[in-house]
Amino acid sequence: MTEDAKMYCNPYLPDSLIWKPPPYVTEQKAGYIKGFTRRFAQSSHDHRGTPENPGRVVTLVPHDEWMSLPGADDLPSTFVWGVVYTIDPSHVEEVKAYLDERERDGYEMVVVEVFEEGDKLLTKVCLLTRPLEFGADHTQQSHVYVGHTNNPSFAGPMPLEELGAHIFHSVGPSGPNKDYLYNLHREVQKLCPGTPDLYLSRLTEIVIRLDSSAPLS
Repeated sequence: MTEDAKMYCNPYLPDSLIWKPPPYVTEQKAGYIKGFTRRFAQSSHDHRGTPENPGRVVTLVPHDEWMSLPGADDLPSTFVWGVVYTIDPSHVEEVKAYLDERERDGYEMVVVEVFEEGDKLLTKVCLLTRPLEFGADHTQQSHVYVGHTNNPSFAGPMPLEELGAHIFHSVGPSGPNKDYLYNLHREVQKLCPGTPDLYLSRLTEIVIRLDSSAPLS
């Protein structure tokens, strides 16, 4: 196993992999990262939309970078809940290749620290075959896929009503875009029931309203 793969034993995932875990998971824990904003600001040409009519999926953007964009909402978002998965070391390279392919549409992998409630350092990094225990080393890290604002699939901010309509009408090979939103909102609520994600909640309300008023096919 390469050195890069050893460090990849604990990917942090804040998107659809919350409810559809990658293969060869041996352990999973909820946690959050600081300094990022999760927004439906990434075009999806291959999963929740098409090249002609791209859908929208979430991406992580550095918070200060997001707030500097014209039209960025100011809903609270100083930390982002997701799941840290521990991958069987014998399959790390295989899982990394799978996730790299899955996140190929404009994402870049970066290293972050993940925290659990109370700011206790959460992640355990595989070094050789021995994971570090909590608090044993303050360089404990996890990998996450981030869509920087200069990537070609970054769509940027959009008013919530307009974004909700876009999501409602978008469909791709992986299914309706709205299902992705509904699933994400439900699972994030489970991860942090005492800390609601106001952005996801408001966006979900908009799409549910459109869904309930749509004519039956």
